Amino acid sequence: MQHEKSCGAIIYRKSHGNTEILLIKHVNSWYWSFPKGHMEVGETEIETAVREIKEETSIDVILDPTFRETISYFSKRNTKKTVVYFIARARNYDFMPQEEEIAEIRWVDISYASTILAYENDKSIVNKAKAAITASLH
Repeated sequence: MQHEKSCGAIIYRKSHGNTEILLIKHVNSWYWSFPKGHMEVGETEIETAVREIKEETSIDVILDPTFRETISYFSKRNTKKTVVYFIARARNYDFMPQEEEIAEIRWVDISYASTILAYENDKSIVNKAKAAITASLH
């Protein structure tokens, strides 16, 4: 069995008193998710998440290493994928999709996100992130 590891984050911002998170849709994909990508040799999980977010969205983030959630699934037959998610506050809000990878990006209210997300893993992480983000803002 092969193993792949990716790292990313639930990126948030405050907008008009609401908390919004950034969702992306990959090229050739039908579902919304979060920015993430493969670890490169010598990188830490945090370095990977920050780099991938910047590459995919052009957004700089302040990552919170105290929130760390992991999901695992089979991405292909015989390949187990593990994804580590952090939460991260956006330092800038204007995004620029990475043309070859990202079809669409949008900011959505965090309480509305679970109606857009397709996978239970993603919905679960948003619920955990929501609690952590709320705590960090107070």
